[in-house]
Amino acid sequence: MTAAAIDLDDARRHAEETVRRSGTSFGPGMRILSRPRREAMYAVYAFCREVDDIADEDGPLEEKRAGLAEWRAEIDRVFEGRPTTPAGAALVEPVRRFHLSREEFILVIEGMEMDAEGPIVAPSMERLYAYTRRAAGAVGMLSMPIFGAAPGQTSDDFALSLGDALQLTNILRDVEEDAGEGRLYLPRELLEGRGCPLDPAAVVAHPGLPSVRADLAAIARGKFAGARAALAKGAGEGLDWRLLRPALLMMGVYETYLDRMTARGWANGQPKVRLSKAEKALIALRWFFAPRLAAA
Repeated sequence: MTAAAIDLDDARRHAEETVRRSGTSFGPGMRILSRPRREAMYAVYAFCREVDDIADEDGPLEEKRAGLAEWRAEIDRVFEGRPTTPAGAALVEPVRRFHLSREEFILVIEGMEMDAEGPIVAPSMERLYAYTRRAAGAVGMLSMPIFGAAPGQTSDDFALSLGDALQLTNILRDVEEDAGEGRLYLPRELLEGRGCPLDPAAVVAHPGLPSVRADLAAIARGKFAGARAALAKGAGEGLDWRLLRPALLMMGVYETYLDRMTARGWANGQPKVRLSKAEKALIALRWFFAPRLAAA
């Protein structure tokens, strides 16, 4: 498909439909934005969804590598104004309007390459943070200018701390599910410190696993606190929390996941913590008007 063959309205509808089909928890936060910002977030999400699907799909590694390499080339074409995919076409205007960073798009692709190269199993803490920086932090860094946040270290600190917090919370929720797919994102240092095996199938019933989860939960809690600290500091630097409502809605949902997992304890074999649509809506409403900006 050539760039000329892609209708911009079709590209935007493609991005919005990608968000709708996914049922993502990020959807409500995107919908409260003004139209240009909302369409930009839809476009970024559609890009993330497509590269994530390449990494997760069944098929030969070489096909995954080729698909992700093609997206690297497509990002170059987006920045040159000549995309060849609907998702790429939807990104052109947001990249121009909001001065989005090419490097952050490439970091997202690098995160998917880490997943595609074979299941991640008991990474070092350093490698885990390299992954969360790419899989979540880069998305936050792309989102901040779309929200309207002024660039700067405090804005970056908020995006990266919150990205780590969300990704670590997801890891805690998905241990059993990931293990069933041969993955184990829990860091090697914590596993070894609690005498746990580094094998996904074996770790899910190990008596040391609850302590590992509690250890990682404390780290996630610290990341949420780091996001709050950046926001508090940013209040004196023009970083208005009202601009960041979409991110704060997600913060509210994911911190509730962490709160509920912590409250019930970390015993093995418990079902995945979930929230109903009604519960998510109530959390979003509360955080829209009165987020918990002070340290928890």
